[in-house]
Amino acid sequence: MHYLTGVYWERGAAADINQDSLVLLQVLTAKGRALMAAVCDGMGGLEQGELASGYVTERLQEWFYETLLRAVQKKKPYWVIRRSMDRLVYHVQEEFARYAEKQGGIRLGTTMTVLVLWKKTYLLWHLGDTRAYMIRDGNRRRGKELTQLTCDHVHGANRLTKCVGSFAYERPDFRMGTLRAGQGILLCSDGFRHYVSGGELAEALAPGTIAEEGQIARRLREIGSACMRRGEKDNLSAVYIKAGRMQ
Repeated sequence: MHYLTGVYWERGAAADINQDSLVLLQVLTAKGRALMAAVCDGMGGLEQGELASGYVTERLQEWFYETLLRAVQKKKPYWVIRRSMDRLVYHVQEEFARYAEKQGGIRLGTTMTVLVLWKKTYLLWHLGDTRAYMIRDGNRRRGKELTQLTCDHVHGANRLTKCVGSFAYERPDFRMGTLRAGQGILLCSDGFRHYVSGGELAEALAPGTIAEEGQIARRLREIGSACMRRGEKDNLSAVYIKAGRMQ
């Protein structure tokens, strides 16, 4: 399996800073290609959202190189990988709580949607309202298919009920499945999806219409630009991965 990938990271028209952070890493090992992608959106109603999201992505990078690749090399079962991510989130929550106390009792937090791909299997961890979508080409009758893989942790209009931050530990939602050649996965912050429909996302990012990474970058920019023209003022971030067969 090989992957075509692209990222989009935009402060937006009105925001002073970008509180979103993202990461995309992949390594070809003797046991197959391993990829990790994540989108984190710092909580705007709290303090230091950019610090929270940035710190989580830094810790995820460390986890990828120090834990995930070792697990891949040793062919560890998937439950071991899942448990190691749960431990990481627990430790990050503790670190945020200690930091917040030292800063005079501030509150900070971030959403987190993390994807790991190894061979044909995907693992997905999620807290908050960043999202992951599966995109398929479908057929003539059904057209393009877009499936939301995550559940928004939101109460009412915009109050998050779960996140990674200076609060009580929340175990991430977990999902495991298969990503086949010719399918794609999109991770994105809420700013990237509020002003576009699922049909528009599926049409723009249909895997069958993408042959090289430059196309992904252009289409992510076009979606982001459309969101801002339609009134989006939040930060916008996205990572897209299309799976393909080895040449």
